[in-house]
Amino acid sequence: MKITLKDGTVKEYSEAKSIYEIALDISEGLARAACCGKVDGEVADLRTVLDHDCELTICTANDKEGLATIRHTTSHVMAEAVKKLFPDAKVTIGPSIETGFYYDFDHAPFSREDLDAIEAEMKKIIKEGAKLERFTLPREEAIKFMEERNEPYKVELIRDLPEDAEISFYDQGGFVDLCAGPHLMSVKGIKAFKLTSSSGAYWRGKSENAMLQRIYGTAFNKKEELEEYLEYLDNIKNRDHNKLGREMELFTTVDVIGQGLPLLMPKGAKMVQTMQRWIEDLEDNEWGYMRTKTPLMAKSDLYKLSGHWDHYKEGMFVLGDEEKDKEVLALRPMTCPFQYYVYKATQHSYRDLPCRYSETSTLFRNEDSGEMHGLTRVRQFTISEGHLIVRPDQMVDEFKGCLALAKYCLETLGVEGDVTYHLSKWDPNNREKYIGSPEVWEETEGHIRNVLRELNIEFTEDVGEAAFYGPKVDINTRNVYGKEDTMITIQWDALLAEQFDMYYIDQNGDKQRPYIIHRTSMGCYERTLAWLIEKYEGKFPTWLCPEQVRILPISEKFADYAAQVEKELKKNGILVTTDGRSEKIGFKIREARIAKVPYMLIVGQKEEEEAKVSVRSRFAGDEGSKSLQEFINQICEEIRTKQIRKIEVTE
Repeated sequence: MKITLKDGTVKEYSEAKSIYEIALDISEGLARAACCGKVDGEVADLRTVLDHDCELTICTANDKEGLATIRHTTSHVMAEAVKKLFPDAKVTIGPSIETGFYYDFDHAPFSREDLDAIEAEMKKIIKEGAKLERFTLPREEAIKFMEERNEPYKVELIRDLPEDAEISFYDQGGFVDLCAGPHLMSVKGIKAFKLTSSSGAYWRGKSENAMLQRIYGTAFNKKEELEEYLEYLDNIKNRDHNKLGREMELFTTVDVIGQGLPLLMPKGAKMVQTMQRWIEDLEDNEWGYMRTKTPLMAKSDLYKLSGHWDHYKEGMFVLGDEEKDKEVLALRPMTCPFQYYVYKATQHSYRDLPCRYSETSTLFRNEDSGEMHGLTRVRQFTISEGHLIVRPDQMVDEFKGCLALAKYCLETLGVEGDVTYHLSKWDPNNREKYIGSPEVWEETEGHIRNVLRELNIEFTEDVGEAAFYGPKVDINTRNVYGKEDTMITIQWDALLAEQFDMYYIDQNGDKQRPYIIHRTSMGCYERTLAWLIEKYEGKFPTWLCPEQVRILPISEKFADYAAQVEKELKKNGILVTTDGRSEKIGFKIREARIAKVPYMLIVGQKEEEEAKVSVRSRFAGDEGSKSLQEFINQICEEIRTKQIRKIEVTE
């Protein structure tokens, strides 16, 4: 057989050989460094035997596949350590992930002290240096094997495998785990690792299943790489909106109010108000939207008509019991059916379309407790929601317009470069989740695909992520920990107009069904605030800041002049405060820096005599003395144009 290596070299063998044996034949050094292989582009275990012509890449820790193999093996070592220290723990799954690995256990929550003990046990296991041996078993023997070890989750996984699946195990010196691999040849290949955190996680991600305990960790090939990563983790923890937002007094949460129900404090509320007023004026004055205001709840009849009752009831807050109460209400998880009835209240001609309705909508969704986090996953939130009722011939252009509005909002916020675009499609293998025929889904997905290509927008396609009534474009970003969240959604709906008997009169006087676009222009205000906190590390563009200027009188003698300056700034709509405390000016400057205020105006005798202010900013440091009117003109222009000034100095 002929084995073509990555550099084009061809190795010929007269008999079958494992990937590890081929690596050893090339060089002992490569064999020692090898973590896994890629056979014709597919990742394979080093123990995989090759018996045919193929292309082979030997992957080391310098390759992402090799590093993933190290991390996967480390997760198995962690599972062995947990079983040694906590014999009653039940093992489930332990994959490598982009930032390291995790393993889920059916056990009581793990403390930091527990993680430290597990790390110490892992070091002992690695020092012993057991080899990993792969073996397979027939289905029934595999089930019995795990039943004898009292591992019910592994038994469930085996039963769910296809009938013809190869059921493989890895034995590392007595600890055996069900796994498809790949793995290192020996645990000695693990050089540097750290267990970073633990949290709850539902078995198979479903809230109706058992709550497990997930331990996260990471591993690298070198100690220096691990230390660099841990330093990076410390840095992003300081940028985590859940920490920084509380420190900046933007929001808080209270146990007696409830999980997923954050309180926006005055500064956070001011930021959301600023964004909301901007979006409402933008949509109404420049993009042709008509504003509506609809109820926060409705009878179950409405949601049954829309299909949400059948497809989304578990995610809704239902008020009442259908078996006991004459009328059952539910808090709205979306606004679309309400706006449909705004449309239906008036007869429309083809000339009236498109009808673009928008609303600042407060919505309610019954998120799982394990999924909620800060401002990004909450049970009550407010979005810049809109629905466009259009003729079929207008659909493509209006969809493009929604994308253009979303891109404009992202650019204004300074986050356009941080997003990815996704075509979220239906899953034809899960028909009960969706309404409509396959033909409609294929047609509508094709339209969106063509629009994205025409606009030269790079995108990926995600099966099973569509709404139950239509495909959509999801605009996503990642938080500081790498978790992806959807920020903006634009959905193509060719189905719900039929269910709500929506129509318009065409040029021939006949009734026709419109199409509907469901969209957000900026998305959820709470989630966007979280995004901005992490993006700017709290140093927001001036137009978004809840405190844009802080006046710092050098002493109490200049309190009156500081008050005059404050009055003039407020007359021009600038958000300003005065630090009138009897503190040294250096202390006041440091306090303003910590509060991340964009501008400090220092006022003393010279400034008062010349009707000026001494300007310090977080952008350029000392900007010198300016007349008050000059500064007002400068900052008002910066706010009006929503300029994002770059920080040029570090103070």
